[in-house]
Amino acid sequence: MSEHYDGICQFLYREARLLDDRQWDEWLTCYHPKAVYWMPAWGDDDCLTSDPQTEMSLIYYPSRDGLEDRVYRIKTERSAASTPEPRTTHLLTNIEILEGDSQRCTVRVNWCTHSHRYQQSDCYFGHSHYQLEHHDQGWQIMHKKIQLNNDYINQVIDIYHL
Repeated sequence: MSEHYDGICQFLYREARLLDDRQWDEWLTCYHPKAVYWMPAWGDDDCLTSDPQTEMSLIYYPSRDGLEDRVYRIKTERSAASTPEPRTTHLLTNIEILEGDSQRCTVRVNWCTHSHRYQQSDCYFGHSHYQLEHHDQGWQIMHKKIQLNNDYINQVIDIYHL
């Protein structure tokens, strides 16, 4: 799998760049149509929720359709939380392939996103687990689970923060 490490890193860097550049349609192509996008909430016992069907999540889209709807609302200014869109810079580090082969792999990534809007800058940080599959067009995200480690969020968190 180490021979595929550079390609996986480049794919993950590209996903982050597309968010920073607000290239929404290209960003969506990083996700398989059946991709799950999930950011669980922290429970009262300082543990993440474990089932998006029965417990609270900060964000949960069971397929790319949810992401497409979110992007549509951002692009058409039908999202008050995203108007104006914040400026973001995504930083990825400690990219580690946990398991897999040349067709499927699980990757853990630490991340930090700086966001600026309304003369206010914020920093969001955590790590994500990706399940990637290699298709004809390259790697695609099948599942992304995001762990946000901030204790306090002073605005609505959205896909471009993560």
